[in-house]
Amino acid sequence: MINAADAEQSFNELDHVLRVEELFLLQRVAQKINSILDLEALLDQIVSDVASTFGYTRLAILLKDDKVNELVIAAGWNGELCLKGARYKIGEGGGISAHAAATGDTFYAPDVSKIPFYIAGEEDTRSEVDIPLKIRDELIGVFNVQHIEKNAFSQERIRLLEALAGHVATAIVNARMFQRERLEKERMAKELDEARAIQSGLFPVNKPEVHGFEITGVCVPCREVAGDWYDYIPLSDGRLAVVLADVSGKGMGAALLMSSTRSVLRLHAARGLSPREVLSEVNRFLVEDFPASKFVTLIYAVVDPAKQKITFASAGHLPPLFVDSTDARFLIADAGLPLGIMECEFSEHEIEMSAGSRIFLYTDGITEAVNSSLEEYGPDRLLEHVANQTATVQSLLEDVGKFRSGSSTSDDVTVVIIAKM
Repeated sequence: MINAADAEQSFNELDHVLRVEELFLLQRVAQKINSILDLEALLDQIVSDVASTFGYTRLAILLKDDKVNELVIAAGWNGELCLKGARYKIGEGGGISAHAAATGDTFYAPDVSKIPFYIAGEEDTRSEVDIPLKIRDELIGVFNVQHIEKNAFSQERIRLLEALAGHVATAIVNARMFQRERLEKERMAKELDEARAIQSGLFPVNKPEVHGFEITGVCVPCREVAGDWYDYIPLSDGRLAVVLADVSGKGMGAALLMSSTRSVLRLHAARGLSPREVLSEVNRFLVEDFPASKFVTLIYAVVDPAKQKITFASAGHLPPLFVDSTDARFLIADAGLPLGIMECEFSEHEIEMSAGSRIFLYTDGITEAVNSSLEEYGPDRLLEHVANQTATVQSLLEDVGKFRSGSSTSDDVTVVIIAKM
C-alpha cells in the first residue's frame, strides 16, 4: 500500500515532469512563431499553436489601435459575440481585456461571473486570464485565454502564459517591422518603375532622319534609372544636334540632374547657338543650380548634311572616336571643364565626313568596364573593335559584355554612332 508521503512525492515528481514538458512546449512554440514574419499568418499560427500545445480552444490576440485607443481582435476564436475585428475601448466598459490593457498588468478572473466589468465572449466561459503584450513598457495588445471551468488557471500556468506572451509581443513587433519594410520597398519599387518609365520617355524613340547620315544610339542603365543621357535635337536648315552626357553619380539623384540638364540644354539649342555657345550657356546655369561636387561631362555635336561635316564642343568628356576606311583614331581636342563646376570657355572642332566615315560617342561605362580580374576594357580595346567597318552599337555592347564575362556592371553604358552613308 502506498502511504501519504509516497503519494505526495509521486505527485510532486509528476508535477515536475509536467512543468518540464510545458517548458519544452513553450520553447518550441516560441521558436516557431519567431520565425514567421507575415503579421496575419503569425497571429493565426500563435492561436493555432497555443490551442494545440496547451489545450486551450478559446484564446485571442487583441492588438492596440493607437489612433482611437481601442483593442481590436486580430486573431482567435469566432464566437457569436466576439468576432475578428470586434473593438473594445481601453479602460472602463471594455471588459477584462480592456482593463488589463489600461492597468498594464495581468488580470485573472477565476470566476468571470463575479467580475462586474466582464463582457461575455462565450456563454459557457467560466474563467479567463488577460495578459498585456508589451515591449519596453509600451502596450501593443492583449493575450486573452478563456476556459469553460472555474479557476482553470494555476499560478504556474499563468506564469507560463506570461512567458509565452513575451515571445508573442516580440514576434508581433518583428512582423510589423518586416511589414513596414516590405511596404516601403514596394513603394520605392513603384516609384522607381515610374521614374524609369518617365526617363525612358526622355530618350529618342526612333533614329533621326538626316540626309546622308545614319545615327544610332543606346543607353543601358546599371540601375533602374540612368545618369547617362543621349539626345537628338532637330535644328534649322536640316541640321541635327547630337548630345551625349554623363552626370556624376548614379541612381535617382543622377537621373534628376540629368533631366534638369536636358531641359536647359534643349532650351539653348533651340536658339540656334553654336556648340561652344550652348555649352557656355548651360554651364552658366548649372554652376548656379547644381549641388556642390556634382557635374556633367557632355559632348554637343551638330551634324550639317549640306556641308557634310560635324562640329562639336566637349565639356570634359571622353574624346570622340573617328573611323574611316584608312584610319581609326581618337579626336584629341581641347575640352573645357565638366559643366556645373565653374565658368569657363569651350572650343569647337570640325570634322569633315566622307562616305563610310563614322564617329563614335561613348561614356566611361564602356572604357571602364572591368572583368573578373579587375582589368578595364580600356580605350585600346575600344579602338580595336570600332576599327572594323562592321562594328555597330550592338556589337560593341556585346564585346564589352563578353569581356566582363559575367561580372556585374557598375556604371551606365551609352553609345552613339554617327555614320556618313
